[in-house]
Amino acid sequence: MASLWDDLDSLVDSPSSFTATTGERGTIKPQAHFDAGDDAVALRKAIEGLGTKEKTLIDILTHRSSAQRQLICEAYVEATGRTLVDDLRGDTSGDLEALLVALATPPAAFDCHEVMRAMKGAGTTESILIEIFASRSNQQIKALTDVYLEETEKKLTLDLKNEISGDFSDALLLLAEGKRDENTTVDTEKAKEDAKTLYDAGEKKWGTDESKFVDILCQRSVPQLRQTLVEYKNISGKTLQQSIEGEMTGELEELLVAIVKCVKSMPTYFAERLHESMKGGGTDESSLNRIMVSRSEIDLLDIRAEFKKLYEYSLHSAIKSDLSGVLGDCVEAICGGDD
Repeated sequence: MASLWDDLDSLVDSPSSFTATTGERGTIKPQAHFDAGDDAVALRKAIEGLGTKEKTLIDILTHRSSAQRQLICEAYVEATGRTLVDDLRGDTSGDLEALLVALATPPAAFDCHEVMRAMKGAGTTESILIEIFASRSNQQIKALTDVYLEETEKKLTLDLKNEISGDFSDALLLLAEGKRDENTTVDTEKAKEDAKTLYDAGEKKWGTDESKFVDILCQRSVPQLRQTLVEYKNISGKTLQQSIEGEMTGELEELLVAIVKCVKSMPTYFAERLHESMKGGGTDESSLNRIMVSRSEIDLLDIRAEFKKLYEYSLHSAIKSDLSGVLGDCVEAICGGDD
């Protein structure tokens, strides 16, 4: 079956979410006539009144930018002596609580807490680590690791080392260093060379030299990797994604495929992740919440467009049929509209 991931035609020139500036393709925009103090009072009333007024909480928190929500949090502490996050935790529960807390948390701290959650308890939730580290820019990764250091007084990379092993660990740790090359100039010769190295390390030999894939995919710049994907298909006749899927297994395969997808089209990657979180028997609310909140000011409009293209129904309608009640209302508000 031909997949949309196989099409590399306009790849090199298409925009990338790695470099998207906050706000341009997001669904949540800053509120024009914004008063943090007024919002803090309204939230306080909604929380302290008889029975929490969830509608007010949702209206305010989904219609302010993340920077504005932080100002509301400051005003809230000044007015009540308590943090908004603590009050939301005490007053709401379950998935709605998790979603409102995510909205009231700065993006880097939210990423950091998701990484901590993935590492907690018996066994590590690799899929969360893969999603976050494959899709975040150097700046986002640095911000996340700074929060980690501040909150735990430990280095994230050292803690990750104790959780994971093998080639998967090598790859994830390289990404967690946040040192992906940021040069925007593409060196076509180098791309050809890298493509051949990958071909020789995989398709061409008996057994796969995973380390070559890790080195190139975790360190080259996004524009450079896009060119490399094109060159790879020229040499191999297959896409690099097809080769990785054919040659590798387990978490390393999942991580490298995620990197290739994010390099190609982050909105398409997240559209797939959202679809996965809602298909089948139950909804994976925590993944749905994480993606909706973390992309709401970056590229959620593009994710919505890709979702519609892929599945022929809108993200909004998927959320509507999958979630009900106030949780559904809140996720729909973040989604911001139908396509």
